[in-house]
Amino acid sequence: MAIKVNGEAHEFSGDPRTTLLDFLRDGLGLHGSKKGCDHGQCGACTVIVDGRRINSCLSLAIMHDGDEVTTIEGIGTPDDLAPLQRAFVTHDGYQCGYCTPGQICSATAMLEEVKAGWPSAASGSVTDDVTLSDEEIRERMSGNICRCAAYPNIVAAIRDVAEHAS
Repeated sequence: MAIKVNGEAHEFSGDPRTTLLDFLRDGLGLHGSKKGCDHGQCGACTVIVDGRRINSCLSLAIMHDGDEVTTIEGIGTPDDLAPLQRAFVTHDGYQCGYCTPGQICSATAMLEEVKAGWPSAASGSVTDDVTLSDEEIRERMSGNICRCAAYPNIVAAIRDVAEHAS
């Protein structure tokens, strides 16, 4: 079976109990996605699969035959940062940096959800256009924990990118 990761096909023939996170880290050497809680509660392992953000620690690699997986390594590089990566630097949206790859992957997919008009629990209406307020951003990013408490800076970085994308 093949999993497309950051635009490149990779064969997976390992133990069927291998999580997507372990395949990415141990099988492909992509160490950006972090193993935080290993229970899907912290979001450090967040990646984007076929346009949707998931906790890769809760998903088996074997379930992703033919899927397109994007990790932080596929979003930008040190020499060519993506807008969210630049905004995290500008707004100091990281401290220790451990959660940052998951935060950026989650925010990347979240901004696409907003663009598609998907409401959240904080949205005023399920039929009106989504207004990306700080409360809306916090709700949509609630699956990603930052133990250093850089939340105001993370929200500012996301808001900055959202405002410049409109």
